[in-house]
Order: sequence, then C-alpha cells, then structure tokens
Amino acid sequence: MKKVLLALATAATFLAMPALAQTAPGADPQTMAAVKTMLDAMEARKMTMAAYAEMEKAMPAMMQSQFTSMIDSDASLNAQQKQEMHARMERALPAMIDGMWAIMRDPAVVDQMMEQMALMYANNFTTAEINELAAFYRTPVGRKMIATVPKISADSMAMSQRVIMPRLNQLMQTFVQDLQK
Repeated sequence: MKKVLLALATAATFLAMPALAQTAPGADPQTMAAVKTMLDAMEARKMTMAAYAEMEKAMPAMMQSQFTSMIDSDASLNAQQKQEMHARMERALPAMIDGMWAIMRDPAVVDQMMEQMALMYANNFTTAEINELAAFYRTPVGRKMIATVPKISADSMAMSQRVIMPRLNQLMQTFVQDLQK
C-alpha cells in the first residue's frame, strides 16, 4: 500500500500545475517566471487531471491486489482471520480510495506541490533551458507528449504492478517466513 501511495504522490508531483506565486523563496524571479510559462505550455493542470482519471481506472484493482497479497501472506493469521480481513478490506477500500482521490484533487494540495515542483525546475534548469522546454511543449511533438503522458503514467503504474509486485510480495513472504523460524 505504501508503495502504491508513493507512486501516486510521485506521479502527482511530476504532473500537476501550480497557481504559482510571482516568486518563490530562494528562486530567481526571472527563472520562476520562465517555469510558470513552461508549466502553462505543458497544460500541466489539464495533464494532471487526465493522469488522475487514468489512474482512477487502475488504482482500485491495484490496491485490492496489494491488500489481498498482504493479507494472504500474513502467516500470523489463520484462514478464518484472513477471510475476515478480506471482508473488512472489501468494505473499507471504497472509502479509502475516495479519501485518497479527495486529497489528490484538493486544489490547495496541488498548488502546494506545484510551488515545490517549480522550485525543483528552477534549481535544476537554467532560465534558457526552461524557455527551450516551453518551446518544445508548443511543438506538435510536445503537444502529443502532453496528451500522451497521462496514459503512459497509468500504463507504467500497471506495468510496475505486474512486474515488480509479485517479486516484492515473494520477498516479503520469504522475509516473514524467515522471521518465524
């Protein structure tokens, strides 16, 4: 579950759009203005909402799978306890997912993340580089990238779930079994 939330937070951090202040503490005002222009060119808020819509399609099944695996691999639970935990999880999961999406859609949260993201860009790119990125996002390929990133993000999360999670689950099961020896 923590890995799923971390993946969501990471995706949100790289995709969302701020209502940027004119300047941010410690950042060059000219660079921050260039970052704002670049994020506008990226249509970052629109892209974020599209990415969230894609993630919403896959996330419930991914979370259910993760919780199911955690319950099933818990050697401290007997069969009846596991069955009860599965039933509780099934009842609680919709509210948890709703709560997660409420947090991720909160404009204040998105704005706060975007202020931090703007600082990351300002700290890692020159004003000239940021202007080049903004120009790229105005090109046909840049526009296509903007339109495609939400689907790529969702596909990446699903791929990670398929490829990495079975291995991590096996590792966790082996670890728990070793601890019980």
